[in-house]
Amino acid sequence: MARDNFKSRSGFIIACIGSAVGMGNIWLFPARVSAFGGAAFLIPYFVCVVVIGFTGVVGEMAFGRAMGAGPMGAFGSATQRAGKGRTLGESLSLIPVFGSLALAIGYSVVVGWILKYLYGSLTGGIFRHEAVEGYAAEFNETAVSFGNIGWHIVALAITFVIMIYGIASGIEKANKIMMPLFFVMFVGMAIYIATLPGASDGYKYLTNPDWSLLASGKTWIYALGQAFFSLSLAGSGTLVYGSYLKKDVDIPYSARTVALWDTVAALVAALTIIPAMATAGQELSVGGPGLMFIYLPNVFAQMPAGRVIMIVFFTAVAFAGVTSLVNLFETPVEALQTKFGFSRKKAVGTIALIGTTVALCIEGIVSDWMDVCSIYLCPIGALLAGIMFFWLCGKEFVREQIDMGAVRKLGGWYEYASKYIFCGLTVIVLVMGSILGGIG
Repeated sequence: MARDNFKSRSGFIIACIGSAVGMGNIWLFPARVSAFGGAAFLIPYFVCVVVIGFTGVVGEMAFGRAMGAGPMGAFGSATQRAGKGRTLGESLSLIPVFGSLALAIGYSVVVGWILKYLYGSLTGGIFRHEAVEGYAAEFNETAVSFGNIGWHIVALAITFVIMIYGIASGIEKANKIMMPLFFVMFVGMAIYIATLPGASDGYKYLTNPDWSLLASGKTWIYALGQAFFSLSLAGSGTLVYGSYLKKDVDIPYSARTVALWDTVAALVAALTIIPAMATAGQELSVGGPGLMFIYLPNVFAQMPAGRVIMIVFFTAVAFAGVTSLVNLFETPVEALQTKFGFSRKKAVGTIALIGTTVALCIEGIVSDWMDVCSIYLCPIGALLAGIMFFWLCGKEFVREQIDMGAVRKLGGWYEYASKYIFCGLTVIVLVMGSILGGIG
């Protein structure tokens, strides 16, 4: 059976942007900017995005395309090329495959929360609270007390319906609709919020950098973690999307474009959320689920046309959540197709059954579940992919695969940067994330 592919380079790039743009951009980046020096935080963040984008993102895209397979097939081929047989590589690939599945399962819970709040903003039910405490109580009921099973199932159903249609007809088409709308909606909100009294305090907060924090190693560590997870590096999603890529596509250009638009999404989110919080006099360094489901609804409720803004906000966030979720589930789906020859529908159905069953069981512990995935499984998966491609496949093979279709070849620095700097940074993400309890 012929392997499905993206129809166009733009479709591939938009799908990769969709996989990268997610909760890290929306509920974490604004908090990181606020907590680590405002605009000063952007310097280490941009540096890390450039370094990781030109090494890790390029590498995962090229690795997947070179082997024509996701982690299981790619890792197996890499160890086979190194004379160690396929079994070792396929066994190690279970880490990013199961890591992607586990992260998708936890992420689906969050997308279920988003859909509930979108529905509540449409009906007006979410506006019944008069203070932050009311929104906190509602979120606690939603997130901890298994109070959102219905919307959780809806989130999973939407995701798997898109995936059944395959790469070109399902994933590519869905991303081409959802991602442009995401950017349009967030830019529109940013423009509207800029007109509100008090928004200028948020912009002052962003544009008055605390340069002293650049001397702090902690600032650079959190910038690295933010860049690493924002670019969706885990040895899985970017790699598997690369496996559906045609040979004439310019991978360095594609990686650069994905990194650029992912960064734009994060900046637009910060320019929307921080001024919005400032209009209500809220603490500007709040992050995580509490920002999205407690503080922002409270802020929107106090705004002129707040109901409209809340509808637009949760619609845009739902688009980002679904496109990321599709990417996460694609890795185990592709593994079943590659290893066991499952049809597309059978593979999606199998993962849907497993994913839904486990997801409904972890609703009350999703925070701890996601911590394990992000702190351990994602960095380990990215490190293994880096070792497989940059170390085991050989310098000549790596260079050939990355230059294939590229208009501008990467310089001689690339081999050193990818083998030592990228893999070293991945180890730092893993170690520091374990020590600090997560940095991305």
